[in-house]
Amino acid sequence: MTPKQRAIMALTLKQPDYVPTMELEFQLVEELFGESYYSGREVADGISKEEIIDHNSRLMAKVFDYLDYAVAMICYGVPQFDDQSNTDTLIAIRQKVEEYLKEERLFVCHGDATYAIPDGDTMLDFVYALNDHPDEMKERAAKMVDDQLERCRKLMDGGFDGFALCSDYAFNRGSFLSPSMFREFITPYLARLIDGQRKMGAYVIKHTDGDIMPIIDQIVECGPHALHSLDPQGGIDIAVIKKMYGDKVCLIGNVNCALMQTGTKEEILASAAYAMEHGKPGGGYIFSTSNVAFKGMPLESYMLIHDYYLKHRAY
Repeated sequence: MTPKQRAIMALTLKQPDYVPTMELEFQLVEELFGESYYSGREVADGISKEEIIDHNSRLMAKVFDYLDYAVAMICYGVPQFDDQSNTDTLIAIRQKVEEYLKEERLFVCHGDATYAIPDGDTMLDFVYALNDHPDEMKERAAKMVDDQLERCRKLMDGGFDGFALCSDYAFNRGSFLSPSMFREFITPYLARLIDGQRKMGAYVIKHTDGDIMPIIDQIVECGPHALHSLDPQGGIDIAVIKKMYGDKVCLIGNVNCALMQTGTKEEILASAAYAMEHGKPGGGYIFSTSNVAFKGMPLESYMLIHDYYLKHRAY
């Protein structure tokens, strides 16, 4: 069974030969391999666009193969070029990564278009707009979905298999919109986005951090293949979610990222074991941290959970 086949089985709520794994981003590339991604600015130093894409693609493939990521998220390490769209760069990277890979993997990239938690500079303007100009905000939400679906068609034609929708909807103590406002301003557009992507043949992973319990029923109702993060810092318990929604959506994550920064080895392993123990039974589960393998996380902490994964992934 290939990594891609394992990913598809998990995403469709089946049980593969062993639990697949992934990360939305693996930012510890330099720590692991002693190499870094180019940003794209190196063009000014005489390094060609083709050389940059080749270098970054080779390094991405090295990460995916070494860590056996069944889902290859093309995100961290994608260069920016002044004369080329991000969509075209993603397609070029995806095609070149495939040339370097030793095994077939499921290619995904960002594909969200729904309102997320605004940053501090725009929070007040955003919430006032929802109250004062609701129809305008709904028109804008619909336009964002239309534009994203057009982009997604190009990406699917370019060889991608699916999308990770990464708009965050919740803080550690609840959703940023009340369930009723979420139903009005997010749910219809998330549902239309996911439906459009699925009709293209895409696999859809919905990511959001935080305490999603007030809105999780609406998110699952929108029909993603998988729900990512299951953030323990937001009080999310994978055992509870597995019982409630394990027959409706694949579960990804729940290994506590905060502990991987500040916890003991025993605490880190306990979090990994809890996620595996409660997510694994019956399939429909992909092993992952609760966010990303971020810069500053000790590599030893990440490799600790990865070694645990390798020892306990078999069904």
